Amino acid sequence: MFRNTPFIVKNLIIINIIVLVATMINENFMYENFSLFSFHSPFFKPYQFITHMFMHGGIWHLFFNMYTLWIFGSILENVWGSKKFLLFYFVTGLGAALLHNLVLEIELSTLQNAVQSGNMAAQTSIMNILRTPTVGASGAIYGVLLGYGMLFPNNIISLIFPPIALKAKWFVIIFGAIELLMGVTGTGSDVAHFAHLGGMIFGFILIMYWKKKGKMYY
Repeated sequence: MFRNTPFIVKNLIIINIIVLVATMINENFMYENFSLFSFHSPFFKPYQFITHMFMHGGIWHLFFNMYTLWIFGSILENVWGSKKFLLFYFVTGLGAALLHNLVLEIELSTLQNAVQSGNMAAQTSIMNILRTPTVGASGAIYGVLLGYGMLFPNNIISLIFPPIALKAKWFVIIFGAIELLMGVTGTGSDVAHFAHLGGMIFGFILIMYWKKKGKMYY
């Protein structure tokens, strides 16, 4: 089955596996240099906008992202071709990182105002944000899911748990709504919900641009 996986998806999976192995060997070095940090963090480097997409927090984090990439990304690459799919993947991944860091900017600004108002506990939250790395291809993966839902909106997707089957368009809408709700309410704060939304937003913009220019399939 892996032999029939298209070129870009196959190599993205291989690179992600190699990076995870490297992270297991030298965790501190990999996280400090290749994760994505806030613009104000002493660890921040511009290249992290790309490298964080190949970093993961463990085997299961990697597995679920790569499995989703393999299932849905393979279909998109077969439809679009390798170059177009690679562009889509990186645009959604970079867009996810950008929105995530912009949201961090808003959070930091709010916390800094709280510190100036005398809430010194907010200083601890600021330090936590500056020291917390963001890793994973999830932003691009959500972009891939959005892309599949837009190209094949009426295809049925079945989940094992929970055991439900819905049209792809409804899955995309539900996933997007959940990420927005959890991001706004702060539920699951260890997950970059706005990065997921960013991947979907930039994927939507790019697909709409291709449609407008009549370049969806070439």
